[in-house]
Parts: sequence; structure tokens; C-alpha cells
Amino acid sequence: MANRNVGSQIYASILVNSIYAMVNYPVTLINTLLAPLSILAVVTFASHGTLLPVAAEGALIMNMVSSGTSMQGDLSHLKNDMRLQDMVVSSPTGPGIYITGMALSEIVYSIPTLAVLVVFNILFVHLTALGSVVLFLDMATIFTFSVSLGFLLSTLSSDIVQSWAFSGILSPILTTIPPVYYPVSYIPLLFRYLAYISPTTYSAQIAQNAAHFISISPEVQGIYWAVLLSLTLALSYLALKRSRWRDV
Repeated sequence: MANRNVGSQIYASILVNSIYAMVNYPVTLINTLLAPLSILAVVTFASHGTLLPVAAEGALIMNMVSSGTSMQGDLSHLKNDMRLQDMVVSSPTGPGIYITGMALSEIVYSIPTLAVLVVFNILFVHLTALGSVVLFLDMATIFTFSVSLGFLLSTLSSDIVQSWAFSGILSPILTTIPPVYYPVSYIPLLFRYLAYISPTTYSAQIAQNAAHFISISPEVQGIYWAVLLSLTLALSYLALKRSRWRDV
């Protein structure tokens, strides 16, 4: 019975946050597709096609990050405008189930975009079976990081306008400025170390190494995974335990 209730709660989140918008306002799906593809096109044209495979992987990372962080806008709207969180807080649903349902809803919402980006990667990024597994785990980790960040910010936000401001800040910091669509070696050495402030740099390095665009030693790969997983676990803990789940 408990498992069925959890499944129903997650299914309700998917219906409210993704299926409703996809069915009634399909034009919103174009927005999720344009963002990663527009940067992919610019990078491809600027590099005369040489960075197309790297940019294709970068578009996947951007989609995962954008899907996770955009959740804070949806959650802020449901909390402050629809007062949904008040009902959820007074129910047996905990923050873990709530965030899981909303995270899955973001995945469902981004399926059309993911389908296009996966086709691009199949065509232009030639991964081995092991490389595909590494890329999948990498995408899952950075998505979890982004979801946790989005949930944490949504509980601290008091208005949807504030959430829009957070989104405007996070997008360039996490997906546009860091070396997601291009190798980190393209950044002048003087500024290269600044790129490692962003967790997406580690994710991009792991993905590019999996596709053999760059070569990273196993020791460095282990460090990158350790940093990425540590940041994800720390942020997930903060999102579930330290966020303002119950309004006071």
C-alpha cells in the first residue's frame, strides 16, 4: 500500500508539472530545445565544424542542468502562487518523495529535447559501450546536482520573480561560461583554473574523456568523479535536510 501511495504521488507530480504543459502548451517545448541547440550551432559555426562532436555532448549537459535548475521556478510557482507545498507539507509526503516526483517530471518534460540531442550524439559522438555507460552516469550525476540546487533555491524563494533571477544567474555560470561546449584547453592558462569553480567543468571533462576527445589519466578521472559526487551529495543533503520545507 505504501509503495502504491508513493507511486501515485510521483505520478501526480509528473501530471501536474509536465504532462499538463506538454499537452496544453506544446510551444513551451520549443524553448527547451532552442537553448542547447542555439549554442551548439554557434560553437559549430565558429569552429568550422571541428567542435561539433564536443558541442553535442555539451548540449546534453546543458539540457540536464537546465532541466534540474528550472525546477526551482516550477516549485516556486507551485509553492507561492498555487500554495501546493502547504498541502504537501500537511500530508504524509516528505521532501524526498516530492523532489523525486518533480525531478522525474522534468525528465518527462525534456524527453523531446533529449531525443533530438541523443540522435545528434549517436551521429557525431562515437562512444564505446563503456563510454556510453560513463556518459549516462555522468549525466545522471549532474542532473541530480542540478535538481538538488533547484529544490534548495525554490524553498528559499518567496516569489516567482526571484526564481527567474536565480535562473538567469545559474544558466551562464553553469552551462554557458564553463568549458561545456568546448575543451578546457581553449581557455587561456591564466584563467583556466577559474573554470574548475563550476561543477559542470568536471562533468564535461568526464564526458569528453569518455568520447576520447581529450585524454585524462585514471587518477585525474577519479578526482573529477570524487569532486562531482561530493558536491552532489552535499547539495542533496542540504536540499533534503536544511531547506525550509515547512513554512514558518
